[in-house]
Amino acid sequence: MAGRFGVLALQGDFAKHIETLTSLGAQAIEVRRPSDLDDLEGLIIPGGESTVMGKLMARYGIDEALHRRAEQGMRVLGTCAGLILLAKRIEESDQPRLGLLDVTVRRNAYGRQIESFEAMVDVAPLKARVKGVFIRAPIITEAGAEAEPIATLDGAIVGARQGAITGIAFHPELTDDRRFHKWWVRG
Repeated sequence: MAGRFGVLALQGDFAKHIETLTSLGAQAIEVRRPSDLDDLEGLIIPGGESTVMGKLMARYGIDEALHRRAEQGMRVLGTCAGLILLAKRIEESDQPRLGLLDVTVRRNAYGRQIESFEAMVDVAPLKARVKGVFIRAPIITEAGAEAEPIATLDGAIVGARQGAITGIAFHPELTDDRRFHKWWVRG
C-alpha cells in the first residue's frame, strides 16, 4: 500500500499511528511545521490534550496550513482529541479548534481516564464492528447537515465524516485491528 501520510506530532500519542501506517506499507512522517503538510495524501490528528494541541497548532501556524491543505482535498482523520479539534462546535468550550467537521462534541463524555474502556464499535463504511479503545473520549452529540455519522456505540454517534474529513472518538491504533486505518488510507 503506497502513499505518504503525516501524523501531527506536537503532543499526544502520535507514535502508534505512525507504527500502524507503516505496518500498512504507507510512508508516515511526523508533522511539526506547516511545511511538513506539503505533498501529504492525508494527516492524522491523534489523541492527546486537545486544548494544548489547538494552542500549539495556532502558535506554529499549522492550523492555517491545515485549512489550506484540507481545502485542496487532503484527507484528515482525527481520533479522540483529534475529533474535538476537527469539530465545528464543542459543548461549553471556546478552545481553539479547526472547525472542519459539522458536528457538536462533548469532551470527556465517558468520564475520566480511570473509566477508560474497550468496546466493539459499528463502523458503517467497513460494514463491520471494530474494537475501539475509549480514553476520556468525546461523543458526538449532534451531526450537522454536512456530516455523515459513520460509527456508533450503543446508538451513540462516535464517528462522522464530511468529505475528506473524518473524526472518531476512539483509538483504533491501540488495537491489533488495522481495518479502520486501512479503509482511511485507501480513501
